Parts: sequence; structure tokens; C-alpha cells
Amino acid sequence: MGEKTEFEPGDKVPNDGKYIEIGEKSFHMGITDPKIVNLKKGDHFPQNENHNRKWSRAPKNE
Repeated sequence: MGEKTEFEPGDKVPNDGKYIEIGEKSFHMGITDPKIVNLKKGDHFPQNENHNRKWSRAPKNE
């Protein structure tokens, strides 16, 4: 079983790093100006801008 890659608001952060809002089904949903947050392991993911979004690890270049 692999590591989880999409997270809901309120989930615990698995690792330190930057996380970005993504579309409900795919990273390539074309979200304009997605929220990016810098979180520490054990923090909780904040609320998204809309209920159809999730959190994912931001690419290294973000």
C-alpha cells in the first residue's frame, strides 16, 4: 500500500513541506491562483477555498 497523496482539510500533515490546493479529481484541473501553504509534520490541513478541492504536496519548483 502506497503513501497517501491527497488530503482533506483537517487531516494531519505527514511531512514538513509546501502543500497546494488541487482539483477534486486531478492535479491538472486548471485551478487559477491555488492556495499554497507551508506546513510542519503533525499540523492539520486548513480549509480549502472551495469544498471540491483537496491538498497535495507542491512540486519542488513552487
